[in-house]
Amino acid sequence: MTLEEACNVLRVDPGTNDDLINSLIKAIPSYIELKTGMTEKAQENEPLVKTVSGFILQLWYFSDNIDDKVLNRTIDSLLCAITLKAKQE
Repeated sequence: MTLEEACNVLRVDPGTNDDLINSLIKAIPSYIELKTGMTEKAQENEPLVKTVSGFILQLWYFSDNIDDKVLNRTIDSLLCAITLKAKQE
């Protein structure tokens, strides 16, 4: 995910917390690998990873969000699907 894509997902202007956003972007692939077993290389070609990455970014960036429970359930469901795909590789 690029900084521009991340800002679009978060609906913030570029230049707003770029350092924080970049650090979150860099942490997401490792987090997904730890949770699912799908390598960072395999994540590059998996559409579900792009989707869940946006949700994870929102959850981490807006940590005081009212909809955290709903967002967490969505993330968990997507991570389960990615885990199943990783096991098939």
